[in-house]
Amino acid sequence: MAKEDYIVSLDIGTSKIRAIIGEPTGSSINVIGVGSASGEGLRHGSIVDIDLTVESIREAIDHAERMVGIHISSAYVGISGNHIQLHSSHGVVAVSSADREISDEDIERVLQQARVVALPPEREVIDVVAKEFVVDGLRGIMDPRGMLGVRLEVEAYLITGSRTAIHNVVRCVERAGLEVANLVLMPMAASHIALSIDERKLGVALVDIGAGATTVTVFDNGVLMGTSIIPMGGDYVTHDIAIGLRTSTTSAEQVKLRHACAVASQASENETFQVPRMGSNKDTEYTQYDLATIVEPRMQEIFALVRKEVEKMGYADDLPAGYVLHGGVLSTPGAAELAGEELQAPVRIAIPEFLGVRDPSFVNGVGTIAYAARTGLRSTPTDQAPAMRQVKSSSGMFTKIKDWLRDFV
Repeated sequence: MAKEDYIVSLDIGTSKIRAIIGEPTGSSINVIGVGSASGEGLRHGSIVDIDLTVESIREAIDHAERMVGIHISSAYVGISGNHIQLHSSHGVVAVSSADREISDEDIERVLQQARVVALPPEREVIDVVAKEFVVDGLRGIMDPRGMLGVRLEVEAYLITGSRTAIHNVVRCVERAGLEVANLVLMPMAASHIALSIDERKLGVALVDIGAGATTVTVFDNGVLMGTSIIPMGGDYVTHDIAIGLRTSTTSAEQVKLRHACAVASQASENETFQVPRMGSNKDTEYTQYDLATIVEPRMQEIFALVRKEVEKMGYADDLPAGYVLHGGVLSTPGAAELAGEELQAPVRIAIPEFLGVRDPSFVNGVGTIAYAARTGLRSTPTDQAPAMRQVKSSSGMFTKIKDWLRDFV
């Protein structure tokens, strides 16, 4: 496999940092390597210690490199957090060709025009996404390529983030010895793996329950309509277990992964386990039912908060496709059933269908690879890495435009 034929994603999470290596194969991808490390230096999805985060990134990258036997020089980096905002924008240009046929170049120009807005100095544009195009006053057009017209407009929204948060992420990656191929909004990336085209068109909430925070994103009519962050995630379940069983956080996490059940009525009183009790040299025995009585209330609270966030976005009873959930805590038995009861809507757990990453916690990383593959960009060998700083090249923009439009048709 040539070096230019792989794509690397970097998912910087609160509990885990994952580097995933993918190889495009026609219209699909193969996951050929995965590296992971404990997420040191992060809290609620935000970087609080640069040095610890850099070390964790290096460890994850080194693990992935040794698995595949290649050197990773650049990566697509997922980004999310409560600093992400959506801003409505409008762009208008005159069709440039003599025969008035709308081309990819016209679409690129109108999207670039939509970027031209006054933003506070602390905000930075991550991406621009079209909601609809307008050709000579005709609205509701999703793909204007090949149409005839004089005036092309776009109703779009800008995805912006905190300049400080973005630069801290970039700095950590670069200090770990990597070039940033591009920054990718994680809900957008995850949607390429987790959601079908029909789900995005009909209306669906994509919910990422991470360790330190939960991201709620609503897609409707094929485009992202809103995103919100709940500062609560799987680590809160672990914390509750540690308090309830009077044990260490490390032991609580192990117990959660091995024995937890999200619904007390489904838990077994015959399945027992022992945990070291804090302040004592002896282990204490508990049942799965004891553990479930701790896990269920916190999981119910998380799902209740998710529903409230969706209600704030105005989609409480208007999501025909329901909720699609992902994140490590969704591997807990009974989580889907509990979510369905609390959300009062259809619920599905998203799992990547690739060998080695068939777990809800890998959706963001694999989704980033799928997103990068569809934009036509690749990771590069070390001597070509500086060129990847040109992340907004015209060819890259054309392929991104085609990707956006393909999601509508």
